[in-house]
Amino acid sequence: MSSSTAGGLARQWTTWGPVVAAVDLALTWGRDLAGFGVAIAAVCLFAAVLAAVHHAEVVAHRVGEPYGSLVLAVAVTVIEVGLIVTLMAGGGEKTATYARDTVFAAVMITCNGIVGLSLLVGALRNRIAVFNAEGSGGALATVCTLATMTLVLPTFTTSHPGPEFSGAQLAFAAVASLALYGVFVAVQTVRHRDYFLPVSREGQAGAESEDDHADPPTKQEMWISLGLLVLALVAVVGLAKLISPTIEDGVESAGLPKAVVGVIIALMVLLPETLAAVRAARRDRMQTSLNLAYGSAIASIGLTIPSIALASIWLSGPLILGLGAVHMVLLVLTAVVSALTVVPGRATLLQGGVHLSIFAAFVFLSFSP
Repeated sequence: MSSSTAGGLARQWTTWGPVVAAVDLALTWGRDLAGFGVAIAAVCLFAAVLAAVHHAEVVAHRVGEPYGSLVLAVAVTVIEVGLIVTLMAGGGEKTATYARDTVFAAVMITCNGIVGLSLLVGALRNRIAVFNAEGSGGALATVCTLATMTLVLPTFTTSHPGPEFSGAQLAFAAVASLALYGVFVAVQTVRHRDYFLPVSREGQAGAESEDDHADPPTKQEMWISLGLLVLALVAVVGLAKLISPTIEDGVESAGLPKAVVGVIIALMVLLPETLAAVRAARRDRMQTSLNLAYGSAIASIGLTIPSIALASIWLSGPLILGLGAVHMVLLVLTAVVSALTVVPGRATLLQGGVHLSIFAAFVFLSFSP
């Protein structure tokens, strides 16, 4: 099979994959799926994930870094926020911790799972993973600040009983989160864009890969890919929601905590970023991987908390945001280890292994708290 034929086949399935997944979502939305329906939904979800990664790379090749990783991170987060608000709208007290659990799972998956896997892949391929300490350090500081303000402080405030913000405190956290996210995006894309570009082995920003020498897609192809990317991500999040009752039944029958459901769904929703980050690491573009990981964590907090704060005007029931002691320990450990990883601007297999160990501890303690 010639390369042009293979490329044509790739374009065909990445075009039809999101469409088929969206059709399956539309036909099955609001229904209780049986075993065969769940299997079809899972296949469509996986196809939509792979298609999303492809179209994100097409958009990234056209607009360049760090805009490409920003597009994918924001697109996934916006759709995820919509899903959270929709679920909380009819859940009452049963969904009081849904926003907290989802955001914290996203932080642990991105800062430990995606970062650790990317560092491992990059170090295995190139011995040492090289990235920009200034850009990654600023992104990490933003993640830690947002996570502390929105997930740790509610446990210690006294204006409202329990690990909850009062109305004024929630409003402040929402405005501060949105403002900090806006500052980060401005710095990443305008004022200090060079801090977020891939670096060469000599430490120079703007390192080129093999993909940079290929002709960029046309503007029409970029807009088509952007539309298919959004469609694929809608299908990913929606199908993950449809599969969640089956996951809940399996978790309940196994006697596992309900928080496990949130972890599994978050893992499925973040699959596009994970695959895109690993592919970037294999191409020696570690900065792109870190942009995806930290950018997704920042967007998850910076967009979710303001949206939940606004929706809380109409939502009934409590909104619990404060983390418990075990999760706070994992968050502090993540912050310290991440700082030690980012500061040198270079990492080895060891750093990747350490982050993956923290991620494994998070997953294990979710199953066995």
